[in-house]
Amino acid sequence: MATPGKKRGRKSKMDDKLNSSGKTKVLKTSDGSEKSLIDLELSDVDEREIKSTEKDSKNKEGSNSSKKKSKKVVVEYSDSRLAGEPVPAEEARKRWPERYDKKKKPRKDDDEEALLARAHYLQAEVDGVIFNLYDDAYVKAEEGKPDYIGRIVEFFESTDKEQYFTAQWFFKAEDTVIQDHSNLIDDRRVFYSNERNDNLLDCILSKIKIVQVAPNIDLVAKEAKIPPCDFYYDMSYSLEYSTFKNLSTENGRDGNETSSTISSEASCEGEQGAVVSPDESSIALSPKNSDMTLLDLYSGCGGMSTGLCLGAALSGVNLVTRWAVDLNEYACQSLKFNHPETEVRNETAEDFLALLKIWKKLCDDFSLLGTQHSQTNGPTQASDEDEDDDVEDGSQVPSEEFEVGKLVGICYGDPNRSNKPALHFKVRWKGYGPSDDTWEPMEGLGKCEERLRDFVTNGYKSNILPLPGDVDVICGGPPCQGVSGFNRFRNKEKPLEDPKNHQLVVFMDIVNYLKPRYVLMENVVDIMKFSNGFLGRYALSSLVAMNYQARLGLMVAGCYGLPQFRMRVFLWGALPTEKLPQYPLPTHEVVARGFCPVEFEKNVVAYDEHHTCTLEKALHLGDAISDLPVVETKETRDEIPYEKEPLTEFQRHIRLSKHELLGAAATGSKASQKAMLYDHRPLQLNDDDFQRVCQIPKKKGANFRNLPGVLVGPDNKVELDKSVERVMLPSGKPLVPDYAITFVRGTSPKPFGRLWWDEIVPTVVTRAEPHNQTILHPEQDRVLSIRENARLQGFPDYYKLFGPVKERYIQVGNAVAVPVARVLGYALGLACQGTCSDQPLLTLPPRFPNSLELLPSATIDVQDANC
Repeated sequence: MATPGKKRGRKSKMDDKLNSSGKTKVLKTSDGSEKSLIDLELSDVDEREIKSTEKDSKNKEGSNSSKKKSKKVVVEYSDSRLAGEPVPAEEARKRWPERYDKKKKPRKDDDEEALLARAHYLQAEVDGVIFNLYDDAYVKAEEGKPDYIGRIVEFFESTDKEQYFTAQWFFKAEDTVIQDHSNLIDDRRVFYSNERNDNLLDCILSKIKIVQVAPNIDLVAKEAKIPPCDFYYDMSYSLEYSTFKNLSTENGRDGNETSSTISSEASCEGEQGAVVSPDESSIALSPKNSDMTLLDLYSGCGGMSTGLCLGAALSGVNLVTRWAVDLNEYACQSLKFNHPETEVRNETAEDFLALLKIWKKLCDDFSLLGTQHSQTNGPTQASDEDEDDDVEDGSQVPSEEFEVGKLVGICYGDPNRSNKPALHFKVRWKGYGPSDDTWEPMEGLGKCEERLRDFVTNGYKSNILPLPGDVDVICGGPPCQGVSGFNRFRNKEKPLEDPKNHQLVVFMDIVNYLKPRYVLMENVVDIMKFSNGFLGRYALSSLVAMNYQARLGLMVAGCYGLPQFRMRVFLWGALPTEKLPQYPLPTHEVVARGFCPVEFEKNVVAYDEHHTCTLEKALHLGDAISDLPVVETKETRDEIPYEKEPLTEFQRHIRLSKHELLGAAATGSKASQKAMLYDHRPLQLNDDDFQRVCQIPKKKGANFRNLPGVLVGPDNKVELDKSVERVMLPSGKPLVPDYAITFVRGTSPKPFGRLWWDEIVPTVVTRAEPHNQTILHPEQDRVLSIRENARLQGFPDYYKLFGPVKERYIQVGNAVAVPVARVLGYALGLACQGTCSDQPLLTLPPRFPNSLELLPSATIDVQDANC
């Protein structure tokens, strides 16, 4: 459990290092026995004649190696010495001042003192080979482990006359968070890091050649430019939020000599540690444009894209959800109503990807690729309400013949349920209206080449489908139901072979095909828990393999102004030409609940435990819903008046229209009192459940245990009171159902649990039945309504939902919390404009978003009265 908006017990950076054993040296004597230097006088031992010493190099930091224990490394004797003349004392003190400051002896990381130096050198000789500063080398690892890869950045003799070198470490893919997915990464590709530490000189094994190459999303072009070498690098890796990103300084080297010791003696091209020329290695950021397009995959009703667009607008970027894809038809209806500018496609992601590839070929066939798209943001395909411009042409079509008037839609799949997936076009028949449109396979339209050309040409101009390079941002939460604890048949050995996890692969395939500038993937924390985080690691490694910068963070909804504890994983990706977006730090005091894998505790977005900051107070259920009208369980109206004024700042803000949300902060706009309240209706309980709910006391903590005939034992288990007759309902069923008694072996208070005004909800559920969860309204005999759940997710009140009541609950429960997406959208906007820092975390403006006004460069097209 984390502290409010902060991390409890955040471990030191050295926590995951591939540590050596202790500092005690172990020597082999002439009789083969081992003694420590504690047992031997140094004056009696010529270390250069001893067969071996414990070369327990303080080895490099591994990304996720908390399980790796310190081991004693015994290195066979090597002839090693510092070579040449020492660096002049005055120069050495300037370049490495911390090595000579006896009054302020530095500490490496949090628990290890740095060594003081007697002298520094520019060279060393190991086994007859001369090593210079900034040469790259293999460094001895623990016995049985692959040797480490490092760049030598310092040679020195310590005050106790030991000879050392300092290594700046490179990580192989398997040494990072990627682990078992290193097969996706080129064997020669390594990652630069800022991790360094001191090692005894004879831990150096041999020279190697590591070159820096320019990051390139074109893997073929990148491969062609890699010179002969042992390894190459184009990104850095940091344990902080498992970050892979562009090198922050030229040549991937830290230019601060007081901390890095990089000097003018660095090798030139063609020598050890070579780098490509600056014009090749430097990556120019892409031109910044305040208008950006978004593709929302697995969009649901649009929670993530809604929040991203709102947040980007507050940063000065006009992000428009141009395309959305989801299999749920009701969710598609909800998204289309609230985002009329969006091309919403009700289909599987696999079919969408197949269609994209076919669409590109059609555009190529008609020589359209490379010509100009239009800038329209409105609907592009003909809708059912379009007038049929072929009906009134005066011609009469014989009743037994059908002529294609025009093509009005395109899809890949099986819209006619014929079990024959293929390319289909939606046909508007000449002489008929939209209600008579049909889906026809491509092969049945052989005589309609002109109609096809017109459709593809118009579709290309209006951008009805994205082509590679058209999309600025892809967001989505691919379902990974194979990791659910409710799935008894989870494949722990090979999670990606489980069809229920396949959408993660499809999501990455779409990213790989379209190559957007930015990627934001959301998912449940279980992808970092199940099978040692296999799926989460796969997602991260897939982006890195595609040459995307990437980082991974876990965010708690309540930390951004919601009364719920839900935690989710968010994975950022950015092309090498872009700035990698940050994670916004919390704005509200919320104690995070729920299990987070120890290995990924440092990925939770929060302030450090000792950081002093002032956060806003946590919100509770009453702050979110206390202004809503009283409704009964049998309420059937989809729209009702508000009846009273908002009581809290949250309620005032959530009532704002879309236009007001974007500009209300500075103007102090008030919510329109003429607006109607959508979806404030609960799931209607059956008669038995309603009678049970009516008997649950209206007090904090009440649940089925308060019903007559229930006993709670000292072990917190419930049982029926056999001394009294069991209470029965008019239907003949018991008042206290058996499933409530046996739920979680009788230890859970959740069945028919009543929420209270001063509580924070664990999470927003997709199923509103009260049988196994605390979901009853504090003072009304019903479950929380759709709108109340929507408010807990941060959906503005203007956001109208479609479909049966149960479907609307599912849409809300599956959505990304809008305020979380909004802060991420704000961070995205800053990255797009190149104004964010290279640090992984961003501090939001005070009282965000109320402190911001809509910046002039961000505008939004308000197209209907519902906005």
